[in-house]
Amino acid sequence: MGQTPDPYADAAAQLGTIRDLLRFAVTRFRANDLAFGHGFSDARAEAAYLIGWALDLPHADFDQYLDARLTREEIAAIVEILRRRAEARIPSPYLTQEAWLGDYRFHVDERVLIPRSFIADLLHEGLAPWVADPESIGSAIDVCTGSGCLAILLADAFPSARVHGSDISTDALEVARVNVCDYGLGDRIELLQSDLMNGLADRRYDIVVCNPPYVDAAGMTALPQEYRHEPALALAGGADGLDLVRKLLKQAPMHLASGGLLVVEIGHNRGALEAAYPTVPFTWLETHAGDEFVFLLRREELPA
Repeated sequence: MGQTPDPYADAAAQLGTIRDLLRFAVTRFRANDLAFGHGFSDARAEAAYLIGWALDLPHADFDQYLDARLTREEIAAIVEILRRRAEARIPSPYLTQEAWLGDYRFHVDERVLIPRSFIADLLHEGLAPWVADPESIGSAIDVCTGSGCLAILLADAFPSARVHGSDISTDALEVARVNVCDYGLGDRIELLQSDLMNGLADRRYDIVVCNPPYVDAAGMTALPQEYRHEPALALAGGADGLDLVRKLLKQAPMHLASGGLLVVEIGHNRGALEAAYPTVPFTWLETHAGDEFVFLLRREELPA
């Protein structure tokens, strides 16, 4: 019996241009039924990102280079990263050790959740209209900070604020320190180890944001392989996805200043949350995906 052909070896030997490699990548990604949810909407977008990253090409100019011929070394490097994405189903941000939230670039690796948060939409607008004057915010915290991405966005949105980023994972905080340093924010952002807000002593904040683990038990069982490369600690939210949200609602009154805001992302759990807290006046905030994923409460509206 002959050996099974290796499409990646064939590609490395026979392909010559970026257009060739892009077509090959899309074919392999579709053949392996990859899941796209870590910053890319489809096979072409993710393939173009990986090829452009491997060649250090500006993303905005990528299509201008489609017919450029590559060296054998360049082709071999690209084919290898495409193999790892398609066969091992490693998310692209872990392969390149970078992830983007809008115009913000963050270092990531498998110690942290790949940054993706609807709260980023809201921080780009400075939480308007709920915050009338961004300069008036003196303190803010990103609970479950992971890579530190939302702590960094908080610091940019509220230039007068003292910002904390907290996480239970010491591994995650090591990654967050890299990003805080990269943005030159070490004098404004302090990183703290804490189980939600349990380790914050008597600190109080004008704004608390949190993108906690909120995947329910059924969702964890059904996760595509790509998501299984991420820390389960950063994803699993218990039977109904609300275990950490319940704890946060209990802890928040002790750590919010008078009139302070709590902003929490909960995924697709709006119905379950409103059923669990029928008297709480949640304000659901509009993001690019709709108004079902992030709620806001003032300190005075929190459940007793």
